[in-house]
Amino acid sequence: MRTEIPPGTLYMLILKALARFGPMHGYGIALHIQQTTEDVLVVEEGSLYPALQRMLVKDWVKAEWRQTENNRRARYYTLTPLGRKQLDTEIREFERVMTAIRRVIQPA
Repeated sequence: MRTEIPPGTLYMLILKALARFGPMHGYGIALHIQQTTEDVLVVEEGSLYPALQRMLVKDWVKAEWRQTENNRRARYYTLTPLGRKQLDTEIREFERVMTAIRRVIQPA
């Protein structure tokens, strides 16, 4: 069963993939997230590419066109120093929210 990516976590997942593996194209980022979560989270193109575009505008990532392993042109995204700082912020916020949710769902 596929689960929607929780609101507010897509940036974190993309930034973490780039932090872990370095430059990646969009399909590679989506595939990494899907494989790492054992197919629980699937990033649709309609969400991924607009998010990457917003991240470019915010200067969290930079992009350049390169050849893929299959000899196709693809835009490769790289984390910027500002993106690394944002990843830390995103993780802290995610952990804060998860702690709050745990307080609600734990047995009394």
